[in-house]
Amino acid sequence: MTADEEAADAHEGAGERRARRLAAWNTARRRLGDASAEGTIAGRLARLAEEGAAVHDLSRSPDVYGDGIVADLEERTADLLGTEAAVFFPTGTMAQQVALRCWADRTGSPTVALHPLSHPERHERHALTQLTGLRPVHPTTEPRLPTAEEVWELPEPFGTLMLELPLRDAGFVLPTWDELVETVDAARQREAVVHFDGARLWECAPHFGRTLPEIAGLADSVYVSYYKSLGGLSGAALAGSSSLVEEARAWRHRYGGQVFQQWPAALSALVGLERELPRLPEYVDHAKVVADALRRGLEDAGVPWFRIHPEVPHTHQFQVWLPYGPEELTEAGVRQAEEDGTVLFRVWEASGPPGLAVTEVTVAAPGLLWSPEDVREALSAFLARLPGLPARG
Repeated sequence: MTADEEAADAHEGAGERRARRLAAWNTARRRLGDASAEGTIAGRLARLAEEGAAVHDLSRSPDVYGDGIVADLEERTADLLGTEAAVFFPTGTMAQQVALRCWADRTGSPTVALHPLSHPERHERHALTQLTGLRPVHPTTEPRLPTAEEVWELPEPFGTLMLELPLRDAGFVLPTWDELVETVDAARQREAVVHFDGARLWECAPHFGRTLPEIAGLADSVYVSYYKSLGGLSGAALAGSSSLVEEARAWRHRYGGQVFQQWPAALSALVGLERELPRLPEYVDHAKVVADALRRGLEDAGVPWFRIHPEVPHTHQFQVWLPYGPEELTEAGVRQAEEDGTVLFRVWEASGPPGLAVTEVTVAAPGLLWSPEDVREALSAFLARLPGLPARG
């Protein structure tokens, strides 16, 4: 078998595994949260038509190049964040590339200070440098947001400080409100502007004890996602001053983001803002209950090593670490979904030292029905499917 044939077989195998996982998750009766890609096209269309009618007049004409429902969504987003304006983007990657490019032009500095675990550094194929010619520098490599001292002591000038709230790849972690204010102030003292990667900003308010306008008001610009927490189909927005937003519209066109019609994404985003946004504080509170139940269950089961990170979740998402390979952990979860109709964990990935794997847990509307006992029972059933560790209790 040639190398190309082996690669083709591996690709086909990966596709089959993904299809099996989706089928198991789609048919499961119990889950902590719904993944945005689950369900059928017919089901998603029917749901969008039903829910969309409650938030928008569906007798209106579709949008054309950003007017109509897209413009309505932009206005709604700016109102929620307390900014002068907002502009819709098909992807968050494009929104942030445009934001950072605009700020580089305005400040005269191509240097962006950001965390090495942030989205542009980890998940955008070096678009920051390849497309915009910007240069990243890192105030810290610790798995948390940079402190004011680290920003102040960065040994070279920078034009923009980008803060990802929460820092997903570090465990959806956030600083305290006072720490965030101090870090932003340090950037201002360095004569830099501040941009928030707020893909998951919507669920940060409970941790900070502040409103969305208060949080967004700390920054010069903020990007938010419509699908990561709100359940939309896709799409993002960049919010800030009217002049910045108008400049971003021009760059959106240049980047190929001036899409002819985007009403399905915009309609699903309006549904998310109406239905999911008010419930996010409930999800954040219950994530703490779920995390505590998992910790107690893992202790009782005698698992030799594990981590719930953060121990008390900052948002409605957190990490679980276990001393097994990602393949066997993912397989145990798929079998649990197929055999018990329960989805506790989804995909696991190798990360950190060898022999450890990590997964992300999201608690949303379905998870509110889970009591601590439900979580521990599901955990026990999951552990029973792992080799060498009979579950107890």
